[in-house]
Amino acid sequence: MNPERVHYLAMNSLQNACNIPIIKHIIQQQFSIQHEVLEKEVFGLRFKNPVGLGAGFDKNATYLHALSCLGFGFVEIGTVTPKAQSGNEKPRLFRLPADKALINRMGFNNDGVLAIQKRLADWKNKAAKISTSALIVGGNIGKNKHTKNEDAWKDFTLCFDALFDVADYFVVNVSSPNTPGLRALQEKDALKKILSSIQNINFGKYKPKPLLLKIAPDLTTWQLDDIIALAEEVQLSGMVISNTTIERSTLKATPAAIVEHIGSGGLSGAPLLLKSNEVLKYVASQTNYRLPIIGSGGIFTADDAKQKILLGASLIQVWTGFVYEGPGITHKICKGLINK
Repeated sequence: MNPERVHYLAMNSLQNACNIPIIKHIIQQQFSIQHEVLEKEVFGLRFKNPVGLGAGFDKNATYLHALSCLGFGFVEIGTVTPKAQSGNEKPRLFRLPADKALINRMGFNNDGVLAIQKRLADWKNKAAKISTSALIVGGNIGKNKHTKNEDAWKDFTLCFDALFDVADYFVVNVSSPNTPGLRALQEKDALKKILSSIQNINFGKYKPKPLLLKIAPDLTTWQLDDIIALAEEVQLSGMVISNTTIERSTLKATPAAIVEHIGSGGLSGAPLLLKSNEVLKYVASQTNYRLPIIGSGGIFTADDAKQKILLGASLIQVWTGFVYEGPGITHKICKGLINK
């Protein structure tokens, strides 16, 4: 079946199952795990465990109830844009099982910030009544496809302001390869405009929210140095390292003809592990391990997660690993971290 169709079929089935109390209880017993060793406080938030689900899996904050039952410490929704958009032409999600990888060119398909704002508000109200351990939800924000880069800051600030009361932290996404020209916003001047505009709103609030930046693994050292300097200047709370890569050189088992036929898109999964770790290690060391980092890219096992943490990550996110390893991935990683 088409991977995108399978995604929604599986998640809708899980969501429906979690609406039945006895089945929800069984799922929670099997997949959730709690231990004081796992609890972490990062950028002012208390996480029940350090394993999160990366942005792009639950784009519209539709499956938070089901995902909370699987034991995730946090879930990042989005990427959210001001206006609803359908994303790129299908097919746009491809599995490369021989390499334990995915290629996607989704293109920020989402319901738009107002619909997602309402959905998050409803979720928070319900969660407050039924959960003793609330799931931390991050808001990953971006720009609409047809918004010019010079006006991108307006899209980001609009999304930030609209979701401020319903998201626990925010991630600025200028690193997806699937929106034309978006990665150009990682350049220092363009990025400073976006981050400064958001922080102007943020610091005007009674209690500012943590603001993070998600970066690509394909940046040069001097680009990373610019971003590190800017992170300090605008007082970022942390970074997410990293997004998908446009490189294909790390693919070893998938025939080149298949890769060429699939075409453009961001590569994620096992082939991204080393590349994302190199960027993580560099940023962590250059910031003297003071800047909280969410490590993302190629995490399938507890050993993968431990590697990210040893390199300087405070938290980790899975995505492609969840697709291949299944709903037990959080439990397996957490169990491995307890027994480290």
